[in-house]
Amino acid sequence: MTDTDTMITLVGSRLAKEGEEFIFLGESRECQKCKLKITCLNLEPGRKYCVTKLRSDTVHECFIHDSGVLAVEVVRSPIIAAIDSKKAIDSARISYERPKCSDFDDSLYDLIYPEGIKSGDKCTVSRVIESIDEQLTSGCSLKKVELRL
Repeated sequence: MTDTDTMITLVGSRLAKEGEEFIFLGESRECQKCKLKITCLNLEPGRKYCVTKLRSDTVHECFIHDSGVLAVEVVRSPIIAAIDSKKAIDSARISYERPKCSDFDDSLYDLIYPEGIKSGDKCTVSRVIESIDEQLTSGCSLKKVELRL
C-alpha cells in the first residue's frame, strides 16, 4: 500500500473507525442537494474500502447519516475469494472470474460470490490461504485467496 492508494472521503460517523470496512454503495437521491457530495462520492460504487485514519473530528451534517459524517482516509480492502486452483499462485496477476462450481456447501457462498470484485477485474493474488476442495460437492478445484485490485 502506498500513499497514492489512499483516498480522503467522508463516511458516516459510526463507520469512522480505523480498520472499519464497508462497501461503497454510491450516490443516493438525497446526495444531489449536498454541498459536500464531491468529497463523499469520490469512491467507486460496489467496491470494498477500509478506513485507515481519521482526518478530523469535525462532524458534518448529512442527509443520509443521522449522526453526520467525518473526514477519513481509506484504501481498497483486500478481497477474500475462491478462485480456480490453477490461478492461485502468490503474486500472480490475474483477471478475476467467479468459479463455475454450482454445487457447493452454503458456508462457501461469500467466497464464491465475494463483494467488492467483479468478473474481469484485474487483480493480484496477494496470499493463498488454503485449499477448499473438501467443502465442494462438485469436481471443482478451488483455493481460498486474498486478492488486491
